[in-house]
Amino acid sequence: MLIAGFPAGAWGTNCYLVAPAAGEECVIIDPGHQAAQGVEETVRKHRLKPVAVILTHGHIDHVASVVPVCGAHDVPAWIHPADRFMMSDPEKALGRSIGMPLMGELTVGEPDDLRELTDGAGLALAGLEFTVAHAPGHTKGSVTFATPEAADIPPVLFSGDLLFAGSIGRTDLPGGDHAEILASLGRVCLPLDDSTVVLSGHGPQTTIGRERATNPYLRDVATGQGDGAHAAPRRGM
Repeated sequence: MLIAGFPAGAWGTNCYLVAPAAGEECVIIDPGHQAAQGVEETVRKHRLKPVAVILTHGHIDHVASVVPVCGAHDVPAWIHPADRFMMSDPEKALGRSIGMPLMGELTVGEPDDLRELTDGAGLALAGLEFTVAHAPGHTKGSVTFATPEAADIPPVLFSGDLLFAGSIGRTDLPGGDHAEILASLGRVCLPLDDSTVVLSGHGPQTTIGRERATNPYLRDVATGQGDGAHAAPRRGM
């Protein structure tokens, strides 16, 4: 499996292109602020053909380039229905203005073909299988995408802003809920094998095993101790 990722835009949001191999169809995950150029460069470099965009949640730092990317390749996008409103009204999702100069660089709105994700759904795209898990807490419609283990390739969790290396997503914006994100960590992340590679919405990759041992939030959920309140910095918009 080919996974090509890069941080994009003002918030350094990780955008991923996933394909069975170079020269084949691919799925684009979270094309955020100023990601369109990086997507096109990655497509050319690996000779890929995009067939879909899938979104871990609706914050503008993860969806700002959805309209131009989908339009350039005539592909659908997928998002959880609870976050769909953010495509057209990003400031409402943040509870504050993100700034007029920045808004001038954004293409706000839905792509021509926008489809809705459901918990537990299997997405068969580009010759790959993704399992969707609804994981609210950062937003009401946050989801993760998991790929199965296959022939010397460990399973992969695209965690969005649920789980990061050493931290978790912030919960102080509209739709965020601290108790919900802890419950999502327990339901979605803890059952995964330690070998699962975690590719987050921000920051470096990690593994479930490493986070189980060192991430204070995940450790509290696993042991049932504490309220998950730690000084470890949160990430994400």
